[in-house]
Amino acid sequence: MKGIQGIPALQLVTLNKLISQLDKVPTNFFSNMFASVQYPSDTIRWELEYTSGGMTPFVAPGSVAPTVGLDGVSNAEARAAYWKEKMYFDEEFLNNLRQPGTTSTYATAERKLAKGVKKLQYRCERRREWMVSQMITQGTISYQTNGGAKFTVSYGIPTSHTETLSATRKWTDGATRNPVEDIFDAKTVLSTDAGVVPEYAILNSELLKVLILDDKIQALLSKSAFGNGDLFSNPSHVLATLLGVGKLTVYDELYEIQAQLLTTPSSTTIYLDDVSDFVVGETLRFINTMLYGVWEDEVINAVDVNAGTVTLDAQPTTIFVGGRDKVQMRKKFIADNEFHLIASKSGGEPIAEFMEAPYGIDRRHGFYADTELEWDPEGIWLRVQDKGLPVLYHPDTTFKMIVG
Repeated sequence: MKGIQGIPALQLVTLNKLISQLDKVPTNFFSNMFASVQYPSDTIRWELEYTSGGMTPFVAPGSVAPTVGLDGVSNAEARAAYWKEKMYFDEEFLNNLRQPGTTSTYATAERKLAKGVKKLQYRCERRREWMVSQMITQGTISYQTNGGAKFTVSYGIPTSHTETLSATRKWTDGATRNPVEDIFDAKTVLSTDAGVVPEYAILNSELLKVLILDDKIQALLSKSAFGNGDLFSNPSHVLATLLGVGKLTVYDELYEIQAQLLTTPSSTTIYLDDVSDFVVGETLRFINTMLYGVWEDEVINAVDVNAGTVTLDAQPTTIFVGGRDKVQMRKKFIADNEFHLIASKSGGEPIAEFMEAPYGIDRRHGFYADTELEWDPEGIWLRVQDKGLPVLYHPDTTFKMIVG
């Protein structure tokens, strides 16, 4: 495109400088918890260590020091995940961006460009947030690798660190429910297995409401310094202090997954271009991309990653066309019935890191933007990319309870 080099706002140096100045998504709790490290290869290797409370032994003066190894160590290896997305700016937009003599038009177009860059950056960072959150809260992540193959990483979280409460023990309506006792039992598991105390307790607002209204918690608070109504004005601080769980984090963020319909649904089983992020039990929304406001919701009963299919509880009654229409799922990072305890460090070191793998001819690491010209019609594509994998060194430092 003629004159593209004369548009400073579209130069790669300017674009990536703009990106470096954008704030990270402040609501991304999990990915902001751990540091990012550049890794030399896209095959990520790390060591899993199940912590113990060992200590240095006594020895006689002048004797040889005994050798100690890493406790219960095993090696893990996985290929880095790669994700990217692009946005198109047409000729009219580009002409406005470089129009001389009218700073208002120029400023408006630059703001549109900045808005587009920020949207792409936030979506890219949300994918990283999803990866770290899945590692911590689910113990696995699944993604596409070379050739479109599906790959799943399991992080080795002990089965004893995931507990599903019995029906009579459910925090919502169990006849013998006792959230305080359950949380203290979970803390004991972390202390016994890993020698750690939780630094964070994570839940969403729905479960926070359940805890606030629990009669046993209210009875305890009536006898404490917080019995004067602070529970309702500052619930996170009050409950964190009462339960001894470090910082109580209320995390209500959602993520959205979209996929393209490959065929027109003719049964409860539908074919999509990528099903790896869809979750059983969640609601799948069919969207007509040609007619605004035409959609239908069905519940997901099964997901087959290898076959590329999602099975629903019912076939859509509205006609949605394969190759044209799409589906969408919106899900909370933390479900309404989940309570998580996390110690972010073990033995003075972080329990996890995000390994940034190299990609591209010039071996870039981390989030990066670039552009590509379109000849007819004239325009420009803006693309963002990232590649990496979260790794969990200490799988026994988290605890998950399904409480409802």
